[in-house]
Amino acid sequence: MVKSVDLAQIITRHGPSFTRRYSLSAQQSKVLGSIGKCRTAALGGHICACTDCGCTKVFYNSCRDRHCPKCQSLATEKWLRRRQEELLPVPHFHLVFTVPPALHQLLRHNERAGYNALFQTAWSSLKTLCADHRYLGAAAGAMAVLHTWGQNLHYHPHLHFLVPAGGLSFDGQCWKRPKSDKFLVPVRALSRLFRGRLVSELRALHRQGALRLPSGQKLGAILNAAMAKEWVVYAKPPFAGPGHLLGYLGRYVKRVAISNDRILSLTDGKVHFRYRDYADGNKRKVMRLAADEFIRRFVQHILPSGFCKVRYYGILATRNRTTRLRKCHELLGSELQRRAKLSWEALYEAVTGQPPNRCADCGGPLLVIDYFLPARAPPWHSPGPPAPSALALHPSAA
Repeated sequence: MVKSVDLAQIITRHGPSFTRRYSLSAQQSKVLGSIGKCRTAALGGHICACTDCGCTKVFYNSCRDRHCPKCQSLATEKWLRRRQEELLPVPHFHLVFTVPPALHQLLRHNERAGYNALFQTAWSSLKTLCADHRYLGAAAGAMAVLHTWGQNLHYHPHLHFLVPAGGLSFDGQCWKRPKSDKFLVPVRALSRLFRGRLVSELRALHRQGALRLPSGQKLGAILNAAMAKEWVVYAKPPFAGPGHLLGYLGRYVKRVAISNDRILSLTDGKVHFRYRDYADGNKRKVMRLAADEFIRRFVQHILPSGFCKVRYYGILATRNRTTRLRKCHELLGSELQRRAKLSWEALYEAVTGQPPNRCADCGGPLLVIDYFLPARAPPWHSPGPPAPSALALHPSAA
């Protein structure tokens, strides 16, 4: 039994057998290769010596891939600080836009186009209802984050929206508050508008030839099955304030699917990891999966290269931060804070609680005495007959 195992070790030990069983895209292969080599000699590194006690330490380079659970701690801290500086001093609502299982395979076969459509139609639906004078009658704003996973790593695409309770009047002269403290816009109307617009957008993409259908399926049958279901947009104020929700979203803004602290062990080719069972009172449980199935579930959540998974809309849009967002702060009697950028050393200390370049034994300064280049890594793909795509459902997950 191997304890204190992490994602990189699982990929290193079982990745070759997984790639013989499944066919990976170039992006999926690149990400798995990067995670497997993260902080190993395969990526090179440097050697430091303590000027006080004389001990030497070897530091391996990180892969810096946004899917790697070892990387991006400093980037996450920087992102959180920037977003907290921009928060408006008003209550915020937490909206979650989900799609029914009937659309899951279609979205997995069209990740870039499908996720873009998800972002576009969710925001346009919210923007339209907020502009309606029956509800808010103002220009709203939102921060949206894409998640594609559930706690058990199954494919579950959904968007988290953090939305200020109110908006800027269309003449830009006053801040308008919602007519109710309990909701921003009617959730039922928002759900149905989102459903109609996403289905229409998928039909338009298909007419343009920009949509690839799963084998043996027709778009009409897929969309009819999706339209037969009530789509639910979850909406309520963040129970511990917008700062708490930012912290939750921040854990996965720069990472994906699972953190290493949830992985418990690797025993006889099976991965044990913690998860919360939302269907059973949010109880904490342990799931056991064959290593190949665990990697397959993780691979589902590797995003297309360069895809932007965090987007800002309306008064929170990047181009509006120095104009409309600043005006909102002025109207609310607050100030859009722009602190000086933290140095790498300050960010490192904020994350780890200790200054960088210090000896862990005596606290003395560490000096770099040598660098070493990346070792030549073996080819990731093993030769063999073509394997089925990793998008194909494993029998145990059907």
